Amino acid sequence: MTDPAVLEITVPDERIDAAAAPAFKQAMSDALGSSTRRLVLDMSQVQFVDSTGLGVLVSLLKQMGEGGRIAVVGAAPGVRRLFQITRLDSLFVLADDAASARDALNG
Repeated sequence: MTDPAVLEITVPDERIDAAAAPAFKQAMSDALGSSTRRLVLDMSQVQFVDSTGLGVLVSLLKQMGEGGRIAVVGAAPGVRRLFQITRLDSLFVLADDAASARDALNG
């Protein structure tokens, strides 16, 4: 069962890089609106993220305001490693599946 208080979005792109970041940021900002505080972001199709892509994710977290939380689901090994190297795994929940992500956000 999906928690209506948690927005779930699947990223259809294989890359979130400098070329894709502006459109990705706009689409995500539009989807978030002003009241979303918890987001499950399915990134299982994403194979590459650069610093611009990470910047977009951080800006989305800031847009969500105090108490905002984002869970990243299904990150490829290289993408997961990037979160760990940059220590952004302390800001974002990294989960293997949507159910675990929702549990982490609601916990």
